[in-house]
Amino acid sequence: MWLIVMDMTEHIAIIGGGVGGLCLAQGLRKAGKHVTVYERDRTPADRLQGYRVHIDPNGARALHDCLPAALWQAFLATTGQGGQDFGFLTERLGTLALIETAPAADPADDHHSVSRITLRQVLLTGLEEVVRLGKTYERYERLPDGRIELFFADGSNDTADVVVAADGGNSRVRKQYLPHAERVETGITTVAGKFPLTDATRALISRRLVEGPNTIIPPKGLGMFCAPHDLTDTAPVGAIGATEQQGALMDNAGSYILWAVGAAKDRFPADVADLPGARLKRTVAEMVESWHPDLHKLIDLSDPDTVSLLPIRTSIPIEPWPATTITLLGDAIHSMTPMRGIGANTALRDAHLLCLALTGGRDTVEAIADYEERMREYGFAAVRDSLRAAEQFVGESRAARIGFKTFLRTAQRFPSLKAKVFS
Repeated sequence: MWLIVMDMTEHIAIIGGGVGGLCLAQGLRKAGKHVTVYERDRTPADRLQGYRVHIDPNGARALHDCLPAALWQAFLATTGQGGQDFGFLTERLGTLALIETAPAADPADDHHSVSRITLRQVLLTGLEEVVRLGKTYERYERLPDGRIELFFADGSNDTADVVVAADGGNSRVRKQYLPHAERVETGITTVAGKFPLTDATRALISRRLVEGPNTIIPPKGLGMFCAPHDLTDTAPVGAIGATEQQGALMDNAGSYILWAVGAAKDRFPADVADLPGARLKRTVAEMVESWHPDLHKLIDLSDPDTVSLLPIRTSIPIEPWPATTITLLGDAIHSMTPMRGIGANTALRDAHLLCLALTGGRDTVEAIADYEERMREYGFAAVRDSLRAAEQFVGESRAARIGFKTFLRTAQRFPSLKAKVFS
């Protein structure tokens, strides 16, 4: 338990209870701010789906600083134990390069693997009086006194001094506040699934696939990413005082290897969006028919219920806008492709930076202006980087692939070059 003295002079409303919004809520509550999260889900268990999330040092530092100490320890206790060395492999599992990542002395500066389900449950802990479930946001109106009135689908309304849009890539707040900020299709489609990690299945595949994340680089047109989420040595959640529900979620998540195969949309059947998991599995298996048998096993032995279609979308960077008491974080403003695994970390970085801005004792609009200036710089840079990575992931140029593979092999031969390039 922790004692919080609430500052009731300013009400901060967060629209959306995803990773970024909840991290911000935890930080604001920890600082004694009056905050409310409006979440459309009707129960905390409505989002019991999703894959592993790679938390990088930006995300880890945000969680460390925003969470109470007990919840930070709960997060650490529920992270996967798989290695973080990153492999670049051919479709026949030949090693192009292996990027070693030494563990950091401080977990707040390290890399972690966590189930998205479990992370959200950790972030919800202690916010029972803060999160209002079943609240589907519709619109806002500015009041004469400068406050903001919020309207919800159930006919209710509320007022706030500051509104933070954390409602994802289809943000209704953004569509009203910054209607010119677009989110578009990239023309790339990805199918993802979970290969269960058990004593029996570990023996069926290459050790490299179990030891850390990998990008598979075939001659052209396709890409594959896989990464283990290994809970073999992870402490039970209940051991560090989390709820029984969290313990059940942790157990259900299990150990697995996330895999994702991506290609241009026209490489998939026209009705791909309507295909069930079993058909998606067969479709992907046919696309990678000539690849190494161990990569086939990742797909073939995955439960069809874990296989899903992930159309790849991206936001379009926009010019700066005047700061007000409405602001945005995460996918609500800089939605990006998943190809570099930085979307959740950028949202957490936003939450951390915005929390510092709103709790620093400065004029609110000036603080938000500083936050937005910094957020736009790194956020839209991440959007551009992830889009470029997505385009390379499914690139059709055989010559470009050969050149990239040659570069990776060269970097692997010369450690100083590899250290410089992948620092």
